[in-house]
Amino acid sequence: MQPGDKVDVDAYPNMKLHGHVDSVQLGSGSRFSAFPAENATGNFVKIVQRVPVKIVIDDGLKPGTSLPLGLSVVPTVMLKH
Repeated sequence: MQPGDKVDVDAYPNMKLHGHVDSVQLGSGSRFSAFPAENATGNFVKIVQRVPVKIVIDDGLKPGTSLPLGLSVVPTVMLKH
């Protein structure tokens, strides 16, 4: 995955968002995170498995609709070969 790759984002039902990868963070963990992990009971996802990727939405977002910061989405990235 690299900057410029096209992305389809599934964030809300009945809303098709399209964008591109802006950047991929070089590190992971609480030292690099905008939202450091809280060690909660039952948290089974290791923070080292998460790599923050900034996706810029190009179209599909309705005027007046905002996406919350740190939103978890299901992206489909079209890789360039």
